[in-house]
Amino acid sequence: MRLVDTNILFYAFDRTQGKKHEQAKSLFKQISLGEAEGCVSNQVLAELYSALTTKLKERNEIARAIIAGIIETESWKKINYTSDTVASASQLSEKFKAPFWDALIAQTMLENNIREIVTEDDAFSKIPAIKAANPFK
Repeated sequence: MRLVDTNILFYAFDRTQGKKHEQAKSLFKQISLGEAEGCVSNQVLAELYSALTTKLKERNEIARAIIAGIIETESWKKINYTSDTVASASQLSEKFKAPFWDALIAQTMLENNIREIVTEDDAFSKIPAIKAANPFK
């Protein structure tokens, strides 16, 4: 199982991104159809909604429909964090000098036994227990 980061999901809907859009859209479709395994965290869903409505200027109802589609599709595993996760993520962030929000995703992954993230964010490479896979390299 691998977690798909916000930036990859965002590219699946940003038609201005050319090859990145096509690759991200393909991965999104494979997971949505159950042809590949993938998961998201509640944080990733929130970040995606924000990016869709601010960067792409999608209407709120369209962004909500995209998020709802991911939530309702059984092939997308959804994971969550707790208040204890936040405390642990702060330590992870400090220890590996990673941005807190990335550390929160990483800690949520670790607590759910997920060790791989599909992302173009190099910050995840700072956390030894997480394998970061950049589909664009």
